[in-house]
Amino acid sequence: MALLGAAWIPMWYFLNLFLQQDLGYGAFASGAALLPMTVAVMIFMIGITARLLGRFGAKPLIVLGLAVLAVGVGGLAFSGSAFLPASLVAAVGMSLAYIPAMMSALSGVRPEESGLASGIVNTTYNVGSALGLAVMTAIATSQENGFDAAFVGAGVVAAAGALLTLVLMRRPAQVPQEQPAHV
Repeated sequence: MALLGAAWIPMWYFLNLFLQQDLGYGAFASGAALLPMTVAVMIFMIGITARLLGRFGAKPLIVLGLAVLAVGVGGLAFSGSAFLPASLVAAVGMSLAYIPAMMSALSGVRPEESGLASGIVNTTYNVGSALGLAVMTAIATSQENGFDAAFVGAGVVAAAGALLTLVLMRRPAQVPQEQPAHV
């Protein structure tokens, strides 16, 4: 979740800045240009990812989602004014990774600990987002073409997340079910 946030949130931030500073979009036009990504995320998260999760399990979707996110975010560095295709690829990747990552993080937790676990997972995502944005900002300000450097950097983070998930993620241990009291 930390690496997902570290790739996704900087991409949103720098894409918005790119639209306004390089392409000359106003604030409203920039927001409107990002709307297709939002719609794609909603469609995939609500309508598609849950079905795929039931069919393939979390690990393949997280790996695939982070890899697709890496391609989309990294592709923004080379897209110029034709940013829509790369941004939609990134949105699909985020959608494929987020729900399975959240579900797998919570799957091995006892019901009475689910609130705590959810809070830890959300905090991890937010800390990853903040650190990713800080690092990508440092990268962007140190390069001639800062937007491209930030997009490539965020893509590398997503690719690293895919690789780490592939290598390190195991099935969560099953939580022992409490036995009902015999009467």
